Amino acid sequence: MKLLEGKTALITGAARGIGKGIALKFASEGANIAFTDLVIDENGLATEKEIAAFGVKVKGYASNAADFAATEELVKQVQADFGRIDILVNNAGITKDALMLRMTEAQWDAVIAVNLKSAFNFIHAVTPVMLRQKAGSIINMASVVGVHGNAGQCNYAASKAGLIALAKSIGQEVGSRGIRANAIAPGFIDTAMTQALPDDVRKEWIKNIPLRRAGQVEDIANVATFLASDLSSYVTGQVIQVDGGMNM
Repeated sequence: MKLLEGKTALITGAARGIGKGIALKFASEGANIAFTDLVIDENGLATEKEIAAFGVKVKGYASNAADFAATEELVKQVQADFGRIDILVNNAGITKDALMLRMTEAQWDAVIAVNLKSAFNFIHAVTPVMLRQKAGSIINMASVVGVHGNAGQCNYAASKAGLIALAKSIGQEVGSRGIRANAIAPGFIDTAMTQALPDDVRKEWIKNIPLRRAGQVEDIANVATFLASDLSSYVTGQVIQVDGGMNM
């Protein structure tokens, strides 16, 4: 039997990148997939098609994850469409990097809203569903930057640290009802964003990683699958760094 057979996963920001990788991995393990992105354009439609190839139910939803009221309505629609929500992956995120003295209020507010407030919005909406089911797994996509900080990314680091603390707090609040909450902290992952970096910058990053390579989206998806499945039934309130050892 597949690890996620019969379960429904709701994944935010999953039309591309790490979110898409997680959605495809979950689908390969039998999960039905509801995913969101700001718009469902050709990328979203292509992602739907790729997921459907695994023979599971899938639907993409246009959603501003930072909008509380819109999120409440979206979750109601997902529950109506799929009947249940077993897994929530808070993956939606943006960057607006700048040193503190140059960072604008708008840059700070945008990153906190999309990266952190969106997770609050979705957890707030999904938790009642999971409470009725007396089971569920919530996974927040944090970052090693949220554990160790990073110059020039104080807004991003603060949002990702908040996701870690949020997972730990939610884990304490609802653990007695069979709901688990954890965080994943990716390191240097080979995505479109990191591929756009100059070669010398990439090489310098990789030189400082004990495993001497960039991580792959599949590396994150594999850990997310573990946390979503019953293999991690006694794991909650944890942050797992998937970084090749760069921050031991």
